[in-house]
Amino acid sequence: MKKVSKLSLTLASIGVFMIGLAGVLQYKAFEIEDNTVAYETVTMNDSYSGKIKEVENNENSSDLESDNTEIENESTNIKTEKVVIEEELEDVKTYEDVSTIPVDPIVYDGLTMEELADKLNRSLKSNISGKGYLIASYSLQLGIDPYMATAIILHETGCNGTCSSLVRECNNVGGQKGGPSCGGGSYKAYPTLDEGIMGYLDNLYRNYYAVGLTTVETIGPKYAASTTWTSKVNNYIALIRSR
Repeated sequence: MKKVSKLSLTLASIGVFMIGLAGVLQYKAFEIEDNTVAYETVTMNDSYSGKIKEVENNENSSDLESDNTEIENESTNIKTEKVVIEEELEDVKTYEDVSTIPVDPIVYDGLTMEELADKLNRSLKSNISGKGYLIASYSLQLGIDPYMATAIILHETGCNGTCSSLVRECNNVGGQKGGPSCGGGSYKAYPTLDEGIMGYLDNLYRNYYAVGLTTVETIGPKYAASTTWTSKVNNYIALIRSR
């Protein structure tokens, strides 16, 4: 009986121990499982967070590259504009260098005013020598042919050689009539030679050009009674042109 009791007690002790051991093992199993889940959760979160950061970094990098590209493009455009501006400035400098050279305008028969005056002066001698510029400029101002105006002076005064007394004494270069009188005759006296030249040209314009008589052939019959006047004036025009 005692042996049975001891055996029962032993078995009961073993059963209690096994139950306790089983409880401990189950508790450890739960703890391991909890740790595993926590570890996996943390791992997944960390991995996801890393991916997010990686995506954000990629987006930021793309934005920076885009900004850098735009800046480089703007810089290229600025350089291009600078080159164009420098080329334009160089053209302006070249133009300014050329434009500083004075060019006299052509006034008559392919000649400048100075050239025309020199051409007339080659036929003007004696008292009327060197008056080519006055004859040329005032004739063109009135719209008169300067060659014809000079030719009439040469025919009326003989100043291709030695001027007549009418020129030398009364400054009358075109055989103008009127007062004040030159020596009591019908021809007009002028205070100065320049006034005599301008008075002659004024008369040629007012009494001939203004009424449509603009050629030697139309002026001749009214200007002089001589039938050879027209041919002689035309000869002087040819002489002036040839010099």
